[in-house]
Amino acid sequence: MTSFAIVRNCVLPRDLYYKIEDHIWARKEPDGRVTLGYTDVAQTTAGGMLMVSYRPLGKFYARNKIVALVESGKWLGPLRTPLAGTLVQVNEALRTDAGLINRSPYGQGWVVRIEPEDADRDLAHLLTGEEAIAAYERLMEERHLDDCVHCEGYEFPE
Repeated sequence: MTSFAIVRNCVLPRDLYYKIEDHIWARKEPDGRVTLGYTDVAQTTAGGMLMVSYRPLGKFYARNKIVALVESGKWLGPLRTPLAGTLVQVNEALRTDAGLINRSPYGQGWVVRIEPEDADRDLAHLLTGEEAIAAYERLMEERHLDDCVHCEGYEFPE
């Protein structure tokens, strides 16, 4: 079994947690922090990313509060954290190259890192593995979403 699934040409790593309706992924890091980013579906839907701005570091954010704003040529939207916790790191590279979200949504294009208040509690609200893959298949069918388009230099997850 590969480490990721392909749904309508969209790459979805099996080991991540997903907030499907917001196209956000979460990955628990070895140090207990949680990295957040946008899915392949998000980068396709939004188009070329132009700018990312962040909320203040070191502050506590309740679940579903805005920790970053992302703008593309056809979309402006918030990244709402699916976990309560302190914003401890932002991806500084996105300040000058927001297109990393398009080229490497699960690698270099991560957006923020949170020190979670209770990771297990909050991750339980997200989907992972085959359950997440099936939910994305249903969502894409229901919303008539097109297949994902990968820009030049797109990095598949390892």
